[in-house]
Amino acid sequence: MIPVAHPATGAAAVPAIEIRALHKSFGSNEVLKGIDFHVDQGEVVCVIGPSGSGKSTLLRCVNRLEEPTSGTVMVEGVDITDSETDLDGVRTRIGMVFQQFNLFPHLTVLRNLTLAQQRAKKRGRAEATTIAQRNLEKVGLAEKADAFPAQLSGGQQQRVAIARALSMDPDMMLFDEPTSALDPELVGDVLEVMKQLAREGMTMMVVTHEMGFAREVGDRVVFMDGGVVVEQGRPEDVLGDPQHERTRLFLSKVL
Repeated sequence: MIPVAHPATGAAAVPAIEIRALHKSFGSNEVLKGIDFHVDQGEVVCVIGPSGSGKSTLLRCVNRLEEPTSGTVMVEGVDITDSETDLDGVRTRIGMVFQQFNLFPHLTVLRNLTLAQQRAKKRGRAEATTIAQRNLEKVGLAEKADAFPAQLSGGQQQRVAIARALSMDPDMMLFDEPTSALDPELVGDVLEVMKQLAREGMTMMVVTHEMGFAREVGDRVVFMDGGVVVEQGRPEDVLGDPQHERTRLFLSKVL
């Protein structure tokens, strides 16, 4: 892959994420079958495809929540598949938001945001609290700091999860179908937060079924099926004029 020139300096920028010849098997089931993939700095890449196509597994390999069977995963030029790499150090630069919100139910919203900052970033409570409050405001939930997760709607819990990830000051954000567990009327608020992040230049890799979001916000759409990348390109090309029959068949069912 030819590195993209940095718009300000003209120097070649290292991709935020670069994946080469990635394979992942669970027993005899090969889920990823030689993926070559990259996300540039500041790019929003939306990964779409049918259930079971390997999208979430690909995303989880980016921060080694899944261990690749073979291949290389580079994050900002660092090979995280190398056993010598400080994996925890790399992970502090990667924010991840899951389908399920994974909040600590026994902790307040504010404490959910400060705990990892204090433990992983070694921030004092006052600094962590200031950062947490700023990010709760960013996602429109400043007034919920003292609430517990069970007192929030699903959409609010997911926005708290985004605020928690942002409180670690990540260089990039990974989203694994962040709206799929939400009631339809709650999806919009979560997508609006993600749109704002994109407008601010956050590097994002988003596994999603929200085709409107992919069309509006994505710089690039990647269609996966059967553990391979079938087609990728600009949203208007992949969604509006797909070149592969598998892509056309999938889109005919979801658009």
